[in-house]
Amino acid sequence: MTQHFLQVEGLAKRFPGPKGKDDLTVFENIHFGIDKGEFVCIIGHSGCGKTTILNVLAGLDEASDGTVIMDGKEIYGPSLDRGVVFQGHALLPWLTTLKNVEFGVRSRWPGWSAQQIEEHSTKYLEMVGLGSALHKKPSELSGGMKQRVGIARAFAIQPKMLLLDEPFGALDALTRGTIQDELLGIVQATHQTVFMITHDVDEAILLADKIMLMSNGPYAKIAEIVEVTMPRDRTRSTIHHDPQYYRIRNHLVDFLVNRSKDFAGAAAAGHDARHPPVVRPGLEGSAEVVPMPAHLQSLSAKDADRPAPLVSKASA
Repeated sequence: MTQHFLQVEGLAKRFPGPKGKDDLTVFENIHFGIDKGEFVCIIGHSGCGKTTILNVLAGLDEASDGTVIMDGKEIYGPSLDRGVVFQGHALLPWLTTLKNVEFGVRSRWPGWSAQQIEEHSTKYLEMVGLGSALHKKPSELSGGMKQRVGIARAFAIQPKMLLLDEPFGALDALTRGTIQDELLGIVQATHQTVFMITHDVDEAILLADKIMLMSNGPYAKIAEIVEVTMPRDRTRSTIHHDPQYYRIRNHLVDFLVNRSKDFAGAAAAGHDARHPPVVRPGLEGSAEVVPMPAHLQSLSAKDADRPAPLVSKASA
């Protein structure tokens, strides 16, 4: 068996049920691996346990069953080897932009001089376009700028793995796109390993090497792992010109709108949780490439709870 940089085996999360009732199993039999330098996104409907999985990887929560091994060591508790960017910016309001980043850098390298810490922190703030806002407090920053500080702070400690919990969900489309480009540039330059939660299908296709699709909870599982079969140097401005974009997008939307609801029970009876099927839309089997209807152009996993027409005709 191939040992990945991050190896998740048999992960499950249960919460005690009311007196006399069974426990609530959010997810179970979660198995996956992430190689060093890979960017992996996970998509699924609310309630399937995506954030809980991320918190377990971060060491902020404990699983009911299973193990997580990163770089040959089992994860127990938080560590500077894993940088986390949450949905909220989580900045210290009494510190400046620079001091917020320096706080983590100082913890990582306690023996560094004040000048080394400042130069290192400034470099990462400049990478996310905040070189002119070093001495501003969080109250003086826009929502997008605050998220950039959070990203700079996570990258500045040079973690072995970066964990992103839907960090752009509350931002407007223009700001979101700009930060996506900055994140992609830093990830490609540093070969950072990334695990990211998103509800945005297009964001996942743009950023990820692989996209893990989770079935609906309770008893959620990883139903498929979709490989993004497009060149790694894709950009927001050119991605929609690649025929593979529509094949991949239609496959993801079809799962969210239709198959994620049907996966439980009979559909999952023959599912091998240890080896979820790896799907390469358009390269294995066949898929009809059709432009996305206008009303689905910005579909996310949250929107997929609403009825929508089929947009993909694919056969295994």
